[in-house]
Amino acid sequence: MVEITLANLDTEAIDLNAIPRHVGLILDGNGRWASERGLERTQGHAAGEAALFETIEGARLIGVEWITAYTFSTENWNRSESEVKFLMFFNEDILIRRRDDLHAQNVQIHFAGLLDDPRVPDQNRVSMRDAIELTKENTGLNVVFAFNHGGRADLVRAMQTLAREVAAGELDSTDITHELIQSHLAVPGMPDCDLIIRTSGEQRLSNFLLWQASYAEFLFPETLWPDFGAQDLVDCIAEYQTKHRRFGKT
Repeated sequence: MVEITLANLDTEAIDLNAIPRHVGLILDGNGRWASERGLERTQGHAAGEAALFETIEGARLIGVEWITAYTFSTENWNRSESEVKFLMFFNEDILIRRRDDLHAQNVQIHFAGLLDDPRVPDQNRVSMRDAIELTKENTGLNVVFAFNHGGRADLVRAMQTLAREVAAGELDSTDITHELIQSHLAVPGMPDCDLIIRTSGEQRLSNFLLWQASYAEFLFPETLWPDFGAQDLVDCIAEYQTKHRRFGKT
């Protein structure tokens, strides 16, 4: 694979001083990519790894501050046992192989999801905690793996925690604000999404970052995820920069 540098990206169409702060990625199309080639679905997921880390590197080079990748949803448990087992192993394997490189690039790793779910293998939790600990002092790009993530589940857990605090007398219900809810989500410091990209042409949010997506711009390129890369990210940002974000204003 060709090394990605700023020099070999065509960035003429974008304003590097107006890069979206937080980009969300819904990595769709792995299964279709594999099917078109007569491969197993799991081979499509494996092919998507290179696309993900090329895109992360592109984001880092052009100055994105946060990038969140939807790697396993709370609904993905409904897939076949063999595919779920593969995805559990694959997500852990990626962390083990990639975390040192990300650390060397000053990337801070986060996870947004129900990590204490008993269905998540213990070794996955250990690898995730190790990655968080290793990179917690880093000051560059923040990479969030939305693993066992569901926007509704994240909000439910936040509400349950706040309800317990109110019941215990630690908090009055009138103290609950947008900022307080944000502080109880899986990654409290995560800013709202500016741009969410879903590959493969499907136009659904699929329970991804529901709180943070409130005012996001959405793009739905037809490209299947394994064929996506750093230049595709740049092209999406060029289109994003043509939009006028009003946030409810005229």
